[in-house]
Amino acid sequence: MNQPLHYQSATEIASQIIRRKRSARDVLEHFLARVEKYNPALNALIWMDTAGARQTADDADAALDKGQVWGPLHGVPMTIKESYEVAGSPTTWGSPEFRNNVTDTDAVSVQRLKKAGVNLFGKANVPLMLADWQTYNEIYGTTNNPWDLSRTPGGSSGGSAAALAAGLTGLDAGSDIGASIRNPAHYCGVFGHKPTYGVVTPHGQSLPDNYATADISVIGPLARSAGDLEMAMQVMAGPDDVDAIGWQLKLPASRRRRLSDFRVAIKLGDPNCDVDKGYADALQNLADRLAQAGATVQEIEPDIDTNKLYENYILMLRAATSGRLPPAMLELSEQVLKGDPDGSYLYRMAQGNVISHREWLGLNNERHKFRYAFADFFKEWDILLCPAASGPAWPKNEEGVRHDRTIEVNGKQVYGTDQMFWAGYSCSTYLPATVGPAGLVSGLPVGYQAVTGQYLDYTSIEFAKLVEQEIIGFEPPPGYDG
Repeated sequence: MNQPLHYQSATEIASQIIRRKRSARDVLEHFLARVEKYNPALNALIWMDTAGARQTADDADAALDKGQVWGPLHGVPMTIKESYEVAGSPTTWGSPEFRNNVTDTDAVSVQRLKKAGVNLFGKANVPLMLADWQTYNEIYGTTNNPWDLSRTPGGSSGGSAAALAAGLTGLDAGSDIGASIRNPAHYCGVFGHKPTYGVVTPHGQSLPDNYATADISVIGPLARSAGDLEMAMQVMAGPDDVDAIGWQLKLPASRRRRLSDFRVAIKLGDPNCDVDKGYADALQNLADRLAQAGATVQEIEPDIDTNKLYENYILMLRAATSGRLPPAMLELSEQVLKGDPDGSYLYRMAQGNVISHREWLGLNNERHKFRYAFADFFKEWDILLCPAASGPAWPKNEEGVRHDRTIEVNGKQVYGTDQMFWAGYSCSTYLPATVGPAGLVSGLPVGYQAVTGQYLDYTSIEFAKLVEQEIIGFEPPPGYDG
């Protein structure tokens, strides 16, 4: 309660509304006023249903007058990534081809969040086809990082993380196939959770006529507190109606309840991807404070060839996204493959874009070999703490194509796509990972990535909750206090 309303957690906001300390309408108007004041410079939110949200807020207050509580998030103003279907809103994935794709249905997760009481009033910006760690597209323009408008907020859930950090919304949700929840949380200083593959149905987080669940890709929450991640996961997790006929989800509770009980493995670097020294120092400082709190902390990692793991991830990632590629990209891939294999991201991307099913089967078998190695590792260790990217948010650069762009790390120019290593370290092997704030580096936020075992989502979230309570949590960016 020490924070102003717009920086409080969604669960705190809901509690105030339910206890009649604030009305749902007043809370909504507070956030709408902040959107009006700050969103023009950020361009984080790109679609709003102000009239509908005001009616929902009034209905939420009227329900309380009758003693009715809709759910644990009663009346909380929420936004969501543009890629989710929300009835009456465009779902374009930033592509002009789908500019007029307005559905009359909600994604399953949207239905569940609304049933839990949220007042969903807007949508957050994304990059074209959700395929960048910057957030810009021809339809909606560029989203800026609230900590520094010249820098990226991350992607592809960049609008979501920027809106949360600037206090424009109470809660959000995104998707992640290549750190699209995790790196925006890291770059903007908020929390994000990439669930275990398959535990949150993606039904309705899709383009027209897409029914199959994509390999690797997941959807999950972003928030200003780890407790909100837990609440949102409890609401969102589970199969859709078709799968629910035959199975139900029961994720285990965290196996640890105190920081001193946690066994934390530390991995702060890898030959596949340089890590900014200041960022590595911030993570080491967090590791030291965990040890001071009584946790068992050790530099150790699974017995896995990380080069092969990274190669496997890029090939399977690009195979998973190849169905949405334009013909020009497939032609480029064929040209690239005429050259000598060089182990570069570009060559591996090209391979994955045109891979045969027979080759994919071999990669899938290798992926499951890695999966079982991680499973053995997490029998002994609760958390594997590692970077979420190479360093803090970098200056926006929309020139050329993504795989040619470079960023500066430790005084050297490196390909921005090198950071895909940290995106993929837990990704294709189905593992959940939670990102939370780890401090500031040169005035910009950085986050830790807490990876845990398959289906142990609430273990990494509990870890983030305890770190937030005892060591470090969300810090608002300067300039958004009014």
